[in-house]
Amino acid sequence: MSAVAEIRPGQSIELLKELHILTRDGQLNQDSRRKLKQVFHLCGFIEPLINEVRAEGREPVLVDHGAGKSYLGFILHDLFLKASGGGEVHGIETRGDLVERARALADRLGFSRMRFHGISAADAIASADLPAHVDIVTALHACDTATDDALRFALARRARFVVLVPCCQAEVAAALRAGKAAALSRSALGELWRHPIHTREFGSLVTNVLRCLLLESHGYRVSVTELVGWEHSMKNELIVARREGAARGNARERATRILEELGLGELAGRFAY
Repeated sequence: MSAVAEIRPGQSIELLKELHILTRDGQLNQDSRRKLKQVFHLCGFIEPLINEVRAEGREPVLVDHGAGKSYLGFILHDLFLKASGGGEVHGIETRGDLVERARALADRLGFSRMRFHGISAADAIASADLPAHVDIVTALHACDTATDDALRFALARRARFVVLVPCCQAEVAAALRAGKAAALSRSALGELWRHPIHTREFGSLVTNVLRCLLLESHGYRVSVTELVGWEHSMKNELIVARREGAARGNARERATRILEELGLGELAGRFAY
């Protein structure tokens, strides 16, 4: 299949070359094809959310945390905002060189409704440089606690939608590792994280379950699915949440009980958002 056949109608070829998804002669290698598939698949989940915002009579404001080279933000702008003449995409990234590179690329391509902020997801929560009203918050593989900070940002700005593909989160796994002997003596369930690889994976599972419960405690309806096939990425869980106002009454209590039952009560404050 040719590269052109895999690119959406009206999409900027120059952008895809600048992002090194296409080679200078317009070809896709296998790694780029995999990356493009992931981003397009994620865009397929975000597009209906953008359309819902527009159905309510306004153009969408999106904030992308842990933006990196801003693949997601640029492609969202290119596919869904460029033609409409409205809406904004804000990229949050701590690495100054990537922020400057993204700003230069947006200027060069005339993507005038993109903004890039050289701050952490935690600092973004109180930043006056970001819009008070945000429709969609995304975080694609934002590492460690940055996903949780993106969630805090979404809650602080009362974002209508939250779209997460979580990455590594070391806190729960570290606490499980530290309490492993006590857990094994207390219950056979400690076997679930006795081996190091299980500690890591079980810690990731627990973290994402807590995130879902805490979103529900703030009035979000949550769905969890896979982003793409496991052959493309092991960091594959996709969490999509929409604010509906009716909180699940026992969600926060259940999150607290999970931590207590796993011997992780000391982490309760970290997940109390």
